[in-house]
Amino acid sequence: MSQDNNFRLNLPANVSVLRILIVEDDPMMQLGLEQSLMAHPQLEIVGQAEDGYLGVQTALKLKPDLVVMDIGLPRLDGIAATQQIKAALPETHVVMLTSHQTDTEIIAALSSGADAYCIKGASVERLMSAIAAAVEGATYLDPQIARRVIDNLKPPSPSGNAANLSQRELEVLRLMVEGLSNPEIAEKLYLSPNTIKTHVRGIMNKLSVDDRVQAAVVALRSGLV
Repeated sequence: MSQDNNFRLNLPANVSVLRILIVEDDPMMQLGLEQSLMAHPQLEIVGQAEDGYLGVQTALKLKPDLVVMDIGLPRLDGIAATQQIKAALPETHVVMLTSHQTDTEIIAALSSGADAYCIKGASVERLMSAIAAAVEGATYLDPQIARRVIDNLKPPSPSGNAANLSQRELEVLRLMVEGLSNPEIAEKLYLSPNTIKTHVRGIMNKLSVDDRVQAAVVALRSGLV
């Protein structure tokens, strides 16, 4: 898989590289992930584990900034492992990267505290978008499955301000629904990342939601995009 080294992560000022733990039981997939992620100058692979139990133990020992987690793992599945990691290390982000696509597993993964859900076989760029969203504190859902889970999520009640979204906010919202991170939206619209953050906050306030996934649900259910 090719890697776009021009992709920039919006890391906190005191963080020079993002320390990543890979939890994956397929040796070939593990190797592919390691090679793809190591090609990015802002990422550092600090450890790997081949089952969920070892994944939790390794995370507790290394305290990584982010974990790339499979679901179908030996001994302890990725959903349970994520719950344990998040309970002990709430600041550690978790990106689910898996071939599991049933509605139950997707909802369970997000309910476990995972920050992002990517499908194996997707492009490196999509994985990087998920990592970027997680680092920003957002929730990322792979576009392949986003629409499938809408009916399984409790539909938020859009406020009366939903119709008051500006044209620019609607443009930002459409790109949020597509799964783009703030830096990617900024690049597409030729705006600064800080301006996009302001628009995202305004959108969530007007839609009376707490995160990007809920904003996408409201947008799709109400026909805003």
